[in-house]
Amino acid sequence: MTGAGGFSVSGYGPERGGLWSRLSARDSVARRLDWPLMFSAIALSVIGTLLVWSATRGRTELNDGDPHSFLIKHSLNIGIGFALMVATIWLGHRTLRGAVPVLYGLSVVLVLLVLTPLGATINGAHAWLVIGGLSLQPSEFVKITIILGMAMMLAARVDAGDQLHPDHRTVAKSLAFAVLPMAIVMLMPDLGSVMVMVVIVLGVLLASGASNRWILGLLGAGAAGAVLVAALGVLDEYQINRFAAFANPELDPAGVGYNTNQARIAIGSGGLYGAGLFNGHQTTGQFVPEQQTDFIFTVAGEELGFVGAGLILVLLGVVLWRACRIARETTELYGTIVAAGIIAWFAFQAFENIGMAMGIMPVAGLPLPFVSYGGTSMFAVWIAVGLLQSIRVQKPISA
Repeated sequence: MTGAGGFSVSGYGPERGGLWSRLSARDSVARRLDWPLMFSAIALSVIGTLLVWSATRGRTELNDGDPHSFLIKHSLNIGIGFALMVATIWLGHRTLRGAVPVLYGLSVVLVLLVLTPLGATINGAHAWLVIGGLSLQPSEFVKITIILGMAMMLAARVDAGDQLHPDHRTVAKSLAFAVLPMAIVMLMPDLGSVMVMVVIVLGVLLASGASNRWILGLLGAGAAGAVLVAALGVLDEYQINRFAAFANPELDPAGVGYNTNQARIAIGSGGLYGAGLFNGHQTTGQFVPEQQTDFIFTVAGEELGFVGAGLILVLLGVVLWRACRIARETTELYGTIVAAGIIAWFAFQAFENIGMAMGIMPVAGLPLPFVSYGGTSMFAVWIAVGLLQSIRVQKPISA
């Protein structure tokens, strides 16, 4: 069906002349956007900006004496991320489906470069590229590539009407597609990102309708792989120590268990309403390491209390709820799988980040989506929001 100005309500993007090139189409696109998802993501980013500012304004060793340094950089990252979301909506998830080979090749090259002298170690993880003073974590983009690539392969014949579910050969090919970049990321080693990718793969397979034998087989292979990785000594000593501290928090409270212990003290001291923004003793005293990134939730717990930390959980819940609705309502398997992969990514990463701050999950160096400081991670999550909105906008019926 074609609306005013020749805009098709069932599609947009370059194949329709561009989302923003037809001014008459703007109202239709705006009406179809999932605004609860948008507002929740924006609210999380705004709260995150305040928390990052609070965590860094007194850290002269980080901000070079400028208390507003991280506030400005984090705001800029959000702005770039928002622009990438708009570009993703304009291109559309269907257009990106055809660009998967290029995105895959670029992702593999970038993670391989981390293993060269261009790679850098930041916060204990050798997972970064530093070029011209700019740092980039390629594994964040690998998450998106895996979602798009596996969705493309698993849904191709189903959306074409050739079969009801992806066959075993298709599932095997999609897994092979994901294994290569995941293996390279593991060699860095960036265990946290690999954990997220494994959950993404499982979520994608579940949404695709693949046989449960694949799910059970992957779970078994994952357990065997974890044992093999430990036996071969792939993990760095600090990563092994993190798991040891998780299993026994009292093992070394002044060493490997320090981060988690201080994080729990900070969250517990906040009470119901918190000490107030910029007034947290653990935060201003710089007792919790990496508060602007891995342990950002401790700032919320201490300064905003149970109410403020609970608000973050509610907003994350809204993001996941709207993503689930988008996955359920789309009429194409490809869109469902893409949305499911993003849901698995956001849900696990948020659970892991908040869980490690509360001592119920091992420390894995994962940012809290939309909240933690970090350019690459912020870009990636907003691109994911763009994919969700694209699926929502392109579905044939209104909701």
